[in-house]
Amino acid sequence: MPVLVYSVLRLALFAVTTAVLWWAGMRSWLAPLLAAFLAWGLSYVLLAGPRDAAALHLAQRAEQRRAGRATGRAADDAAAEDAVVEAADADPGTDGTGTAARRDPA
Repeated sequence: MPVLVYSVLRLALFAVTTAVLWWAGMRSWLAPLLAAFLAWGLSYVLLAGPRDAAALHLAQRAEQRRAGRATGRAADDAAAEDAVVEAADADPGTDGTGTAARRDPA
């Protein structure tokens, strides 16, 4: 949600800046171009709080995604290891990989 709020505020700042330039008499294609640069600078100064909140939100989501992916890999590894152990227990003549286990002649 903070990302949406920040995006809407930036778009509103651009619209207001464009309207002010249009009202001031700049009625050409340069008005939106100049408004984009002015809105960019103003958003850097005026929207620091919402920008930080959006960045924190995105960082937390990325961390959660990384943690979920790591947990998924660990579960996959554990399942693969369990399958190998169960296969070895089921057939004592193999080592769990499908090949015959070496037996020492001693």
